[in-house]
Amino acid sequence: MTATDRSIELVNAAAQAAADRLAHDIIAYDVSDVLSITDAFLLASAPNDRQVKSIVDEIEERLQKELGAKPVRREGDRDARWILLDYVDIVVHVQHSEERVFYALERLWKDCPELPLPEDAVKTRGKAAEHAESAGDGGERAGVFGDTDGELS
Repeated sequence: MTATDRSIELVNAAAQAAADRLAHDIIAYDVSDVLSITDAFLLASAPNDRQVKSIVDEIEERLQKELGAKPVRREGDRDARWILLDYVDIVVHVQHSEERVFYALERLWKDCPELPLPEDAVKTRGKAAEHAESAGDGGERAGVFGDTDGELS
C-alpha cells in the first residue's frame, strides 16, 4: 500500500506552507504500510514557540483555502512546543527544535519511504534532522503519534 494521491497533495501543500513560514527540517514519510490510521507524516520544526504557532496557522489556512481540508484534531496548542494536526489522511507534526531533537521522530519512521516535497521545503533541511537521525534513543520514547503518554500537552 502507498500513500494516496490526496495524501500526497495534502503533504505537498502543508510542506510548502511550512516552508513559506520558514520552518526547518521539513520531511515527510509514507507510513501507509505500517499504520492503518494515516498515510503520511509531515515533520517540521522552528526555533521558537511563536514560529511554531505561525507555521501551524499557515498550514491550516492553506489546506482549508486550497484543498478544503480541515484537521479533525489539533493537539499541543497550550505550550506551542509541539503541535499535531490530524487530517486523517496525513498527520502534521510541527515541533520546537529542542523537541524535534529529543523525540527524534525521524528515527522512529526511518524505515518508511520518504515522500518527495516541493523544492522550497527540501531546502530547509539542516542540523536538527541530521542530529535526530543519529540520536541514541530519542525515537524509542515515542508512541504512534510521537508522544510519550498518549497526549500532547
